[in-house]
Amino acid sequence: MNTDVPKARLSSFYLAYYAALGAFTPYWSLYLQARGQEATAISVLMSLWYGTRIVAPSAWGWLAGRSAQPIRWLHLGCGLTVLSFLAFFLPLSFAGLFGAMVVFCFFYNAVMPQFEAITLSHLPGRSEQYGAIRVWGSIGFIAVVALLGVIFDHLAVVHLPWLMLPLFLALGASSLGNRYGPGHAPAAAGGGDDPGLRAVLRRREVVAFLLMALLTQISFGPLYTFFSLYLQEHGYRASSLGLYWALGVAVEIVVFFFAARLLSRWDARTVLLAALASVALRWTVTALLPERPWVIALAQLTHALNFAAFYAACMLYMARFFPGRLAGHGQGVFYGFSSGLGGVLGALIAGQAWRLGGGQAAFLVAAVFAAAALVLAWLGLPAARAARAG
Repeated sequence: MNTDVPKARLSSFYLAYYAALGAFTPYWSLYLQARGQEATAISVLMSLWYGTRIVAPSAWGWLAGRSAQPIRWLHLGCGLTVLSFLAFFLPLSFAGLFGAMVVFCFFYNAVMPQFEAITLSHLPGRSEQYGAIRVWGSIGFIAVVALLGVIFDHLAVVHLPWLMLPLFLALGASSLGNRYGPGHAPAAAGGGDDPGLRAVLRRREVVAFLLMALLTQISFGPLYTFFSLYLQEHGYRASSLGLYWALGVAVEIVVFFFAARLLSRWDARTVLLAALASVALRWTVTALLPERPWVIALAQLTHALNFAAFYAACMLYMARFFPGRLAGHGQGVFYGFSSGLGGVLGALIAGQAWRLGGGQAAFLVAAVFAAAALVLAWLGLPAARAARAG
């Protein structure tokens, strides 16, 4: 049996997906402003990105998991992502934009958890290779962020959908070239020999893992919501803001390339504990020493640990906790619970902390959540070492 991993095909999906996200995350609010939306309306529309993450991954994973041909759900999700995105070429009011955002964000958020399951199905016994595939998503993200920053010096941001559409078409094309690997167990009547999803979710270590991921995502709330504003308040020029954002993404690329060696040398629990400790330290120094550029730069460099290494280790746990046909279900729960619910709560909690005590309070609260995630991982997670290929 040929056990070669189709790294190029798998990487192409991450490249297209996160390249589009590199256009959406930094620039979509500017696009909405160019469409005549005010700050309150923009905040409501952007919150739908996180809100749909609560429902979409689990719903899509459930549908794919019950299908005899789950790959068709990936094709359908990518196709509907493209079709729903076309709505933004229409002259929509706030109500129209709200509806378009709900549908578009639902399908865009739905497909990645299923594709994560597809990737892991190609890596039975060698999940440490995940990082070398996922890294192409980071490369796509940072390339598009940088390129569009230059383009929008000469082109109005209202043209953003035209620049994003080719990326979504590439995503659809990549989905057609991918399929499940040998580690995938198709759905069967009676559920097969795998434990049911509910039984897995009741396990103590799985509960601890999901709560740890939730707390970690909440701690990132101030970064995603207020980091640029926080730096501006402390005298940083606008040209510096993009540099600090790019620095964080650039170092995660390096870690993803070396994730296999990292997880072969240290077990996933050790990597997670180191990552979570770095998260708590990052938010603490960001809160207390924002006026020192070299401190902020070093804090951004820890993104290598507290995002890239953290995420690669989480995927190793996901492969362990949700094997075979449960992979899609598990990815849906993981995305919905951490990125979805955690993203919404992180933004709301950061907003309240900012209102009460400014940026310093918001980042100190974030450090408390990261410390709580560290304690939970220390007490609740078993060791999980990557299997060595061969």
